[in-house]
Amino acid sequence: MDFELTTKQKLFQKTVREFSEKEIKPLASKIDKEEFFSWNLYQKMGKLGLMGMTVPKKYGGAEIDRVSYMIALEEISKVCGSTGIIVEAHNSLGVGHICEKGNEHQRKKYLPKLLSGKAIAAWALTEPNAGSDAASLQTTAVLDGHEWMLNGTKQFITSGDIAQVVTVMAKTDKTKGAKGISAFIVEKDTLGFKVGQLEDKLGLRGSSTAELVFEDCRIPKENLLGEENMGFIGAMTILDRGRTAVASMAVGIAQGALEESISYAKTRQQFGKPIGSFQAIQWMIADMATQIDAARLLVYRAAYMEDNNVPFSKEASMAKLFASEIAMKATRTAIQIHGGHGYMRDLPLERFYRDVKLCEIGEGTSEVQRMIIAKKLGL
Repeated sequence: MDFELTTKQKLFQKTVREFSEKEIKPLASKIDKEEFFSWNLYQKMGKLGLMGMTVPKKYGGAEIDRVSYMIALEEISKVCGSTGIIVEAHNSLGVGHICEKGNEHQRKKYLPKLLSGKAIAAWALTEPNAGSDAASLQTTAVLDGHEWMLNGTKQFITSGDIAQVVTVMAKTDKTKGAKGISAFIVEKDTLGFKVGQLEDKLGLRGSSTAELVFEDCRIPKENLLGEENMGFIGAMTILDRGRTAVASMAVGIAQGALEESISYAKTRQQFGKPIGSFQAIQWMIADMATQIDAARLLVYRAAYMEDNNVPFSKEASMAKLFASEIAMKATRTAIQIHGGHGYMRDLPLERFYRDVKLCEIGEGTSEVQRMIIAKKLGL
């Protein structure tokens, strides 16, 4: 076993960290408070290769390994969870599905613009009555001549209102359950496709979450993504990758909380000495650091397995479950260490606390992860 990052991975980590500190961190409070979205920022990330990290170079991607992708998401999320979730959903879900299941024509048509940072991709699976039980979705797609006609509503779609391209899961054979679901590429401004309600959320407020409505939405026959009736199976593979990525987001936010806590503990004076000299604070920080490191190693293991074409569904669920839950604990502890100051919006801690909660819910709740793990263990 080698627990050391490669020279190339360390250089990439340094590059993304410096970019995040310089370009994202100064905007993080504004992004949260004003629900601010900057195309300029995403174009800069596109130029750096962050909007198509694992995509092959022949389509304009950076073609980095999965461990490096996790490193990037951690560094971005450490300063801004909202930016982290947009980058994650775009890379892992929207772009990921097209790259994984798309044909050459679809990849060449959609990927270059999506990787440039001038366009965002969204991914639409969840519905009002199909959350954890995603296979029960009700959106339908019926072939009518040379067009598919989509009808239905999607809910909680990250970047749904700003996306130029959306991958949509819909039933093409109602009699087959999960084996009758297909995936489709839908472009913005397609007749019959509209953005519905925008959600008012607890955290990640700089990342929009939208309802998408399809009413006799007609798309070309060639916009079927992958094989007919195989969309749900493809979606589950994409979700495994997304779970590892969300776990890395959680690690990043937790790491941000830890670093703020260490800095505060060194400078905050009480009873004539820094609070970091008190054993109670030391133990809090020691536990945070240990748990965050453990979570990071679970993330790296799942990513390493994916890089080496080893089945990693169980490991992805383990990483997401553990990382999201210890990150919630870490951000809560960080607020406690900061006392009254931690409760105020002047510091990023309350934002970290609000933002990281989504990591226990998105890409499958903690309860769903436990179900997956148990099933993989033969239960």
